[in-house]
Amino acid sequence: MPEQIVFLSDPALWQRGHGRDHPMKPERLQRTHELLAEAGAFAWENVRVVAPRPVTVEELARFHSTEYIDAVRVLSEGDDSVPARRYGFGSGDNPVFAGMYESEGLKVGGALQGVELLLAHEATIAFNYGGGLHHGGRNFASGFCVFNDAAVAIHHLLAEDLRVAYVDVDVHHGDGVQDAFYDSNRVLTISLHQSGHTLFPGTGFLNEYGTGTGRGYSVNVPLPLGTTDEGYLDAFRAVVPPLVDRFAPDVLVTQLGVDTHYRDPLANLSLTTEGQEAIFRELRALSPGRWLALGGGGYALEVVPRAWALALAVMAGRELPEKLPAGYREKYGGLWLRDREVPNWVTEGQERMRERVKSVIEAAREWYEI
Repeated sequence: MPEQIVFLSDPALWQRGHGRDHPMKPERLQRTHELLAEAGAFAWENVRVVAPRPVTVEELARFHSTEYIDAVRVLSEGDDSVPARRYGFGSGDNPVFAGMYESEGLKVGGALQGVELLLAHEATIAFNYGGGLHHGGRNFASGFCVFNDAAVAIHHLLAEDLRVAYVDVDVHHGDGVQDAFYDSNRVLTISLHQSGHTLFPGTGFLNEYGTGTGRGYSVNVPLPLGTTDEGYLDAFRAVVPPLVDRFAPDVLVTQLGVDTHYRDPLANLSLTTEGQEAIFRELRALSPGRWLALGGGGYALEVVPRAWALALAVMAGRELPEKLPAGYREKYGGLWLRDREVPNWVTEGQERMRERVKSVIEAAREWYEI
């Protein structure tokens, strides 16, 4: 029986943003929606598009402090009497922009709406592709992330007395989510990412494994520069399924950042859409019947819509046309859904990279007793 998918999307998600020159362009979301619509994905009988709802202050306060929530709202309204830098805002990664409170709050509302539909058995998978803002802290913005939709949604699930496995495949370490549940044995957090020695946020090492009752429930797989499809999948398969199976979650929450792609301008891994599609299939197989999928990073505009379109197709058990739709091609360029040409250094480096990743896998197996 096909999965029942809810895709949380609405034009309100891409009408505001961090600024024209900022990497986190709302156009990423617009292009993804348009590609899926023109390719016919929204006509699939097991896929339903639902507009995300606004979040309430009380819901945000499940993770964020009321002081921080108030600061975001006031800054969003243009009040410069609030010390923006105290809360992580400034001219770099986290600029203040008009409508920020509503825009970023909508992404949290989408995650919560997805949770509600899963709990009501109206969906088996909810894909809140505008979310995945995993760097946001309780009292501060970080790494393009204002509110942490994953942390808020997981707190909602914990209030329902459910066990949650969180798997993060963004190229950046999921530090905000790890920190939120670092002392909890009811949430298993697993993050595969480019090593913090070479990439923001500089965390996510093997020895970050939790504290107190949460000891052993925070898992990190820091990957070397240039990791390719085969090496990444080796690491994923060696670490993620055995730990998730052992934990036996009631709900799977994932962050599907696609900045692991070799063309991404902000990172240094070397995955292709083929590798990313394989990861999505691995995650689908791990779902216990309720899967909240969140978006995340990805800053190559020609890659992100194709990768997330493949993600939705995997979730729905469907196939999209291999050639991009005519209207989409005319508007945005490109020809193929999947990568057809990749640099020689990606394909030629597979075996060499697998050897480098082996040492990471061996260390992770030892640390996490796999």
